[in-house]
Amino acid sequence: MSQATPSETAQGYSPPSVTQFSVFLDNRVGKLLELLEQFEGNPECSVCALSVQEASDYAVVRIIPNSAKVARDILRRQRLPYAETNILIIELINNHTLSQLCMYLLGAELNIKFAYPLMYRPNGTPTIAMSVDDLTLAGQILRRKEFRLLGELDLPRF
Repeated sequence: MSQATPSETAQGYSPPSVTQFSVFLDNRVGKLLELLEQFEGNPECSVCALSVQEASDYAVVRIIPNSAKVARDILRRQRLPYAETNILIIELINNHTLSQLCMYLLGAELNIKFAYPLMYRPNGTPTIAMSVDDLTLAGQILRRKEFRLLGELDLPRF
């Protein structure tokens, strides 16, 4: 079940979202392992999704933890540079497809900045993390089309 969110805000609607951390690592052997070990050694926070973009000197590791607060503490303690952004977590339920999801967002002229799958799916269904131009509008459209949007409390706990 999706986490409860207020149906009305100053803008009229606020979709559930989660915090994605973009961690900047030196592009050296073993750096990703060092980062992941910090999370695996902490029973309060697990990485539910991971995406790596490599450049010549550095890598940007996008992670979605099941506890933003604990993840923030881990990254600060390790003195790792990072940025935070809110993104949507979308379950493809009711026989929805990824192409339908894209079509509905295109119909509203919303740009998908990036997307990647979750490793741990809360309900065993295909689940995707997605950054879009306007979270609120995307949330309204996807809810209307009966996609399930997840918040941090919906992510699996280990």
